[in-house]
Amino acid sequence: MEIRKIQVTGGSSYVLSLPKSWAVQQNIQKNDPIGIITQADGSLLVTTDIKGISSQREKDFFLKDFTDPECLFRCLISAYITGFTTIRITSKKRIPPEIRQKVRDYTQMAIGQEVGEETDYSIVLKDILNPTEMPLENTIKRMYVIVKAMHYDAITALGEGDAALCDDIISRDNDIDRLHWLISRQYHLISHNPSLSRRMNITIGTAMTFLQISRIIERIADHAVTIASNVQNLIQMQEGVPLDPDLGQKIREADEAALGVFRRSIRSFYDQNIHEANASIGSVQENTGLYKALKEDFSRLDSPQSIYYGFIASSIARIGEYSSDIAEIVINHCIGEDERGR
Repeated sequence: MEIRKIQVTGGSSYVLSLPKSWAVQQNIQKNDPIGIITQADGSLLVTTDIKGISSQREKDFFLKDFTDPECLFRCLISAYITGFTTIRITSKKRIPPEIRQKVRDYTQMAIGQEVGEETDYSIVLKDILNPTEMPLENTIKRMYVIVKAMHYDAITALGEGDAALCDDIISRDNDIDRLHWLISRQYHLISHNPSLSRRMNITIGTAMTFLQISRIIERIADHAVTIASNVQNLIQMQEGVPLDPDLGQKIREADEAALGVFRRSIRSFYDQNIHEANASIGSVQENTGLYKALKEDFSRLDSPQSIYYGFIASSIARIGEYSSDIAEIVINHCIGEDERGR
């Protein structure tokens, strides 16, 4: 850290000299405008980016470093999440079809990513998404709606023995992954670019809260997939015989209780309501007996199906626990915002 003394000129103007090394590095000339941003902690940020243009970051991948196409796919996702705007894949040999397929899979999964250039030996991926057009608040709301529908449909599939509906639920998990990756990317972009944070009207701390909640919603979606997969196993074992309606009703009641906590926790976040978040945590504790009784009912079943019912019951219980985690994040966020507002 460099320590500079404030000079006062004309009796009212405060003047601070800039480090010469920084000015030279940024190629600052006489009369060039610079931006000064007041941060939430009271510090000042000096930037040459007065237009608020998102910084361009480039990442190169050399195909010789990858023997497994799946590894390349994971690295592409990582580059996307960490905020690179241009990704180049190059090879001394012709790029094989399986690699091109993985690149297509990536562009279908990552929101805003398109192939900008392509030759026999290279592929250039470009980011075409304006971060300000995808507010984090809207993305979380969309994730919540999708996940809630996934769980509702999973229980419906159990009651009706609908294997096709289970397949649809499992496929919807890709939508949740895409949205979670987008929020992760938005967070990294905001944390690296205070100008973007200002244009999106969101602090880095709030963006982190959105990321934490997004991660938990993604896990709740995984449990919807677990329920759907086990419903498929039950359908196959029953071979056309209707599933036990009494067990289905007990599962439905437990799932409604868990989703009630989920709904309340999300609402407490958007309302910034500590008391409602606290009530959500209390609801999970109240529902513990319901989940325990459900598991005990399934453990007493003298049937190989009991294991699948047990997995379903465990996933429902986890939904409530994860929803409680969201409520705890809401309380932490509200307390932090209250402190910053003073």
